[in-house]
Amino acid sequence: MFGCKCFYWNRATDFLEPEPFSLPSPIPKWPQGKGFATGSLHLGEIEVLSVTNFESIWSCNNKKEGATFYKPAEIPDGFFSLGHYCQPNDQPLRGFVLVARDMAAPLPEAGYVCDKVIDLPALRKPLNYTLVWSTDDWDEDNHDGCGYFWLPQPPEGYEAMGYVVTNKPNKPALEELRCVRADLTETCETSGLILKVDANSSKLPFRVWNTRPCHRGMLGKGVSVGTFFCSSYWSSGEELNIVCLKNLDASLHSMPNLDQINALIKHYGPTVFFHPDETYLPSSVPWFFKNGALLYRKGELAGEAIDARGSNLPSGETNDGEYWIELPDDDDQNNNIKHGNIDSAELYVHVKPALGGTFTDIVIWVFCPFNGPATVKIGIVNIALSKIGQHVGDWEHFTLRLSNFTGELWSVYFSQHSGGEWVDAFNLEFIDGNKPIVYSSKCGHASFPHPGNYIQGSSKLGIGLRNDAARSNLLVDSSIKYQIIAAEYLGDGIVTEPCWLQYMREWGPTIVYDSRSELDKIISHLPVLIRFSVENIFDKFPVEMYGEEGPTGPKEKNNWVGDERC
Repeated sequence: MFGCKCFYWNRATDFLEPEPFSLPSPIPKWPQGKGFATGSLHLGEIEVLSVTNFESIWSCNNKKEGATFYKPAEIPDGFFSLGHYCQPNDQPLRGFVLVARDMAAPLPEAGYVCDKVIDLPALRKPLNYTLVWSTDDWDEDNHDGCGYFWLPQPPEGYEAMGYVVTNKPNKPALEELRCVRADLTETCETSGLILKVDANSSKLPFRVWNTRPCHRGMLGKGVSVGTFFCSSYWSSGEELNIVCLKNLDASLHSMPNLDQINALIKHYGPTVFFHPDETYLPSSVPWFFKNGALLYRKGELAGEAIDARGSNLPSGETNDGEYWIELPDDDDQNNNIKHGNIDSAELYVHVKPALGGTFTDIVIWVFCPFNGPATVKIGIVNIALSKIGQHVGDWEHFTLRLSNFTGELWSVYFSQHSGGEWVDAFNLEFIDGNKPIVYSSKCGHASFPHPGNYIQGSSKLGIGLRNDAARSNLLVDSSIKYQIIAAEYLGDGIVTEPCWLQYMREWGPTIVYDSRSELDKIISHLPVLIRFSVENIFDKFPVEMYGEEGPTGPKEKNNWVGDERC
């Protein structure tokens, strides 16, 4: 098991700065391929490298938060910075910024040659810099010297990709940075606040955010540069004055081939631990079918047996509500299926490009024949619900995000009911080298990075649905027990999608409980002073907790083509 938060004391500045993070074990040499893990990527007219070596420029500690700003170091000849990097001080140093070079033959920066119009180069120096904010505006003395934040002013037809930070009031050198031709870029958005300087401690309020492409997912071409956005006046919803890159290479040459995918799964495949008191365990899909699952059609009283491959399931189209899968009426068969069969369980893998093909998402699906009822926590009281939360056919997933520059595991997405969270590699637990641990919550099968009792609702008030996660002998090792079910970018005939994957209807019947009767009964027994608060929290529970519709399979989920919900 491994988790890390490392820091070192910078004696020169008297500030606590993060130490670099590395995975527990070395990354192996991957099988041969085309562009995967070669260190550089071609995005059409430009080539980019991912730089992870940095030189610290300026640090601050603001009310126990704080951040450090860095410039990329050791940039190879011919490549140019697109902006600087920033991260919070309460985590190990682990990030990247892209540096770029123009892949076309050298051309004049603009204009005409022999009375003929020539194409503009992909990269050009900024015309100037505008000072956005500086510590001269900050009254508090909780920072490492002076910091100045500069926005590049691009030539016409070009865009800035990031900001530059200096520790002196002089403008940065124009040669230090490059702007990118507008047709090679896409819009970006903020994705998480890094630093906040309030107006009561500064003449101007100041905010710093991470950025990411606006259009993400399997079909998205936007490429994250790794730079930050900062402003003293911007508000959410406004368009940013920096952009991200766009991958115009339709071949996605940097994505792993089939041999490399298998090597990645065997090296990084997580071990999924189920709660020691879990009674609704996973199984393989064929086991579910072979042990009595039935296909029903609207208007027909009898269900049809499903063959092990699911070849007699209706395929394609969309969920029209005409079909659903149900458990058999026989009580023994019914109970047998509900409790699953962990020995048969295998995890189902969908591999797809992320962030314009600069990352690979390995989405790993877990199938459980049954999702158990929820438990409500109200203060120190735990109330097991009899129905709410239970349904047939539970599909859950987690996602590994890997850098296509190196093949390094970057982060893991843990799906949790109607939402989830990205967790950076330095906040994961590992087992057997670089394999993360995933904890599956009792009955509901939500995924978590650490053991514990998670509350879905208000953790502050101690009111909500319990998600208990713990290690046990009930586990599935996805590095061994897996099946690759889809990798569309590889082309036809490389990965054969199973028949059941094309079933777009419901994997369980639509069950409408008297949605509030069970919860209202609980509320009626509470002291009057807290009833209103508890009722408000219950109203925010995800609709699937009330069993309002049957669950659908992986291809019907938004994240199949889109990015994870976060």
